[in-house]
Amino acid sequence: MTTPRYFRLLFAAAGALSGLSLSAHDMWIEPMSFSPEPGDIVGVRLRVGQDLLGDPLPRQSSLIKQFLVEDKQGRKPVIGREGANPAGFVRASAPGLLVIGYASNPSKVDLPAEKFNQYLQDEGLDSIAALRARRNQTGEKVQEMFSRCAKSLVFSGPSTGAGSDRKLGFTLELVAERNPYAIPSGGEFPVRLTYEGLPLPGALVIAMNKMNPTEKQKVRTDKEGRAVFHLRPGGMWLIKAVHMIPAPSGSNADWASFWASLTFEFQSDTVARQ
Repeated sequence: MTTPRYFRLLFAAAGALSGLSLSAHDMWIEPMSFSPEPGDIVGVRLRVGQDLLGDPLPRQSSLIKQFLVEDKQGRKPVIGREGANPAGFVRASAPGLLVIGYASNPSKVDLPAEKFNQYLQDEGLDSIAALRARRNQTGEKVQEMFSRCAKSLVFSGPSTGAGSDRKLGFTLELVAERNPYAIPSGGEFPVRLTYEGLPLPGALVIAMNKMNPTEKQKVRTDKEGRAVFHLRPGGMWLIKAVHMIPAPSGSNADWASFWASLTFEFQSDTVARQ
């Protein structure tokens, strides 16, 4: 017979795993289908981890600031059940591009100096590392306040009227300037990174494919906040960027970071849908 103590231990272990997931590097949206037919319902999975290896992030209302989908018919909330994975469901009600977005409330994490310094290096946050060095803080542990700003592009139906990505108003946001489902193989894929609605220059933007996530493309944004990639067809792509600022006064944190991600799937055909 299962004892109450067993359940207490089980819930404690789940809580510990949840805390580890929250402090993991990347967070992205991974729909159960990137190419549903009109009328289909698509499960929206949230994932946290690194190099596109991660754990599910079940729906947790206390973390959600915004969870929405926008198509040519307008903007709607992503519905779902508390604690569930997938974290929500959307209906592909009209042909064309669906833009799914998730923005989190801030969470806090304590990081030792070595781990924080490595993370600054990995994400190209050179200005923060330099500021810590000028303040003689390189060897100090930090408390970080972080927020997630994830998007995913899903394509439904025939190729006519494919649509385009759009701004959802997230604090840090990646916007595709071309529809990835309408780009011929080998074509340029430009994205623009904005912070509080304005272009963010000099930020490191990283692209990786689920079929080979260790083979990354890294581009710094230009003065217009734009980064241009040449992505091969086939598989899911993740584009990501991080921006960090000193934490606001009264937040009881040292730094505030914002993590933007964008997922989509390139067609494996040599000729894209257009």
